Amino acid sequence: YFTFPIDFEASKTIAAQGIGGGYLGSFLLEPLRSLFGTAGTAVALFAWILLSLSLTLNIPVLELFAWTPAFWQALKRLFQKLFPPREKPAPRTEKPVSIQVPELKTPTPVSSKPSEVHSLFTEPPPDLNWVLPDIPEILNIGQDIEPNDEFDQHRAKVIEDTLESFGAPGHVVEINRGPTITQFGIEPDFIEVRGQKRRVRVSKITSLADDLALALAARRIRMEAPVPGKGYIGVEVPNEEIALVALRDAIQSPVFKRLKSPLRFALGRDVSGKAFAADLADMPHLLVAGTTGSGKSVCVNALISCFLLHNTPEDLRMIMVDPKRVELSGYDGIPHLLAPVVVDLERVVGVLQWVSREMDLRYHKFSDAGARHINDYNKKILREGGKKLPYLLVIIDELADLMMLAPTETEKAITRLAQLARATGIHLIISTQRPSTNVVTGLIKANFPARIAFATASGVDSRVILDQPGAETLLGRGDMLFQAPDAAAPVRLQGVFVSDGEIDKLVRYWRFLAAQIKGPVGGTSAAGTPDTKMPAIPLKQKEMFEDMKEETERDPLWEEAVELVRMEDRASISMLQRRLRIGYTRAARLIDAMAAEGIVGPAKDGPQPRQVLDQKPEDPLNKE
Repeated sequence: YFTFPIDFEASKTIAAQGIGGGYLGSFLLEPLRSLFGTAGTAVALFAWILLSLSLTLNIPVLELFAWTPAFWQALKRLFQKLFPPREKPAPRTEKPVSIQVPELKTPTPVSSKPSEVHSLFTEPPPDLNWVLPDIPEILNIGQDIEPNDEFDQHRAKVIEDTLESFGAPGHVVEINRGPTITQFGIEPDFIEVRGQKRRVRVSKITSLADDLALALAARRIRMEAPVPGKGYIGVEVPNEEIALVALRDAIQSPVFKRLKSPLRFALGRDVSGKAFAADLADMPHLLVAGTTGSGKSVCVNALISCFLLHNTPEDLRMIMVDPKRVELSGYDGIPHLLAPVVVDLERVVGVLQWVSREMDLRYHKFSDAGARHINDYNKKILREGGKKLPYLLVIIDELADLMMLAPTETEKAITRLAQLARATGIHLIISTQRPSTNVVTGLIKANFPARIAFATASGVDSRVILDQPGAETLLGRGDMLFQAPDAAAPVRLQGVFVSDGEIDKLVRYWRFLAAQIKGPVGGTSAAGTPDTKMPAIPLKQKEMFEDMKEETERDPLWEEAVELVRMEDRASISMLQRRLRIGYTRAARLIDAMAAEGIVGPAKDGPQPRQVLDQKPEDPLNKE
């Protein structure tokens, strides 16, 4: 046992009795006490003991305390088992408003002619306002998986041993467990090269990704070198069991509640298990891509559910395009839709042109009101007693089909909306399962800085979406990389999950409420276009998209060029360039247009001019 005498005389008395440290200990104690004092001597002796143990056992001093984290974790689990915490109820931000609505009656059939449709909107609506649904009644709460700390420590030891065996030593400084993967933070150690100690290069550790996957018996691992804002390399290893990230848990998180925008949405949880949310108004458009079965459709449904849970039809209107006919058709009948879900590809170009015209009309309204943004315009118009303009969200489920049918018109319309529609409150969400360069063109990608990449088949597809590899190592089933417009590197997330039952309850809620509020929603567009037919009328594609046709404008030099070709009785690009003093591109476009009109014939081999087929039209007065 240890003795600590009060003074030197007491030390000699204890030594004479044969206990304590003896005379040697008393003569060593007195100089230390006079030099460091009583407390300093105790600290020095304790350090002396630790150093002696380290030298005796031939292990570092820090490893003497390696057992303490596991000991405290065991104590913590024992305490939680003996005294389980009480489950706290989910926080409620506001008291839900209950609506007393009369019993639904079967509506009488109404003719679907436009003249009779507009007569429905003349009926005065009852005094009943839109009420947002109660989140606990619509969404289910998720379940967390208990982490296995011992297994994580074992995998960390395997990583350190593997790196040591390949001559790239490093030690794990941080372990972050997420719902899908566990991130091990590795800090490179020093190695001796030519008598000097140098830190292991980052590239040497990242090149051992396949060897680490073999040692960990993992399907695939992803390395992030270095982790942004951290001083280590992130090794992301898949978990044995994937935790389900419920949409309700993400919506009720503090991160989501801090966002006040009506277009906020929850994306999922990151590698450390923290909820992640974003604002579509800041993006302002979103591109979603991934292979079949990677979780792309679930992500789009989760985004739509977030918007429907936090916006009434007076705040947000939607246009949905679903070429597959099965992904978004279930939302038919909700009051947020300007028209039933568009499933005919021939009408999609008309839809995009209508949205483009709506954007121009909104800009004219902003100019007349002296506003620069939709928020400024709505504040001014509400002060004057008018109706505010809602946000307009265009959701296209499959871009590849549109690009195959009409690539030029689709790319032109999407690019113009992406460049100009932000200030007018019009936003685009586009998804595709074929992220190739002929679908996600460079012009489209340049105007969609916010992108979500799910699992892809190859690194080439990952580069098309994110401009860098990484998506080919994702695990599928909601595992994603989210590239924010203001972030230097993408963030790995496990996307939120919303079941078909939750979507069905949400859609039935809005359909039921829309059936009670008769009449139009109002304020759907800048042009005052009426809403689609109410539930009493069979759902049919709205007429506002049918009158939109492709805009065709003649070149100002068209008449002069045609007259010149007929007068010369030959047609060539070089002739138009010389005589009209125009460039090659414009002259070639004029020749192609003449060929399409049947004025000139097809191109011949070599430099021979084209034949003029259609001479000057005959004068009816000169007919015999």
